Amino acid sequence: MAGPWLKYRGHLDNISNNMLIGATNVFNEETNSVLNQISGTYDAVPKTARAYKQERIDTLVIGDENYGEGSSREHAAMEPRHLGVRAIVTKSFARIHETNLKKQGMLAFTFQGPKDYDKIQETDICAIVGLTTFSPGSEISLVVHHASGSSDIIPLNNTYNTAQIEWFKAGSALNVIRNS
Repeated sequence: MAGPWLKYRGHLDNISNNMLIGATNVFNEETNSVLNQISGTYDAVPKTARAYKQERIDTLVIGDENYGEGSSREHAAMEPRHLGVRAIVTKSFARIHETNLKKQGMLAFTFQGPKDYDKIQETDICAIVGLTTFSPGSEISLVVHHASGSSDIIPLNNTYNTAQIEWFKAGSALNVIRNS
């Protein structure tokens, strides 16, 4: 998803201004328009992500099928990390995108039940549980707190191997190499 920022290939902050600007928001059917829960208004995805990052609020991205398709996958993995996104949860990932996210120290999970995607609402507050005992094959869940006061616990697929978990703990694969 490098788009017009490709000429700034080495400038991550500028490239990040292109994060998910071509994605359609399922709640309002608009591209590059998400609800900023801090302000209560819709705004561009990168601008909203920067607002959360400035307030030190970790975020996650909920994606549909084949997340990352057609993107400059390396950039598509670096941009969310740079803007404070901690996890990407989808129905499925495009080709190698899941691994690229993992190399960036990101959490990349898929829904065990694809219909669980439909349980997510625009104003939800989410938490990922199971990370204190994170190991290959361990149970990981997304706890979704709805504005109504109800909650859903959604099981996620954990495809991490031991090396990938170390990448997550270190913040990226490069950090593991640097510390070796």
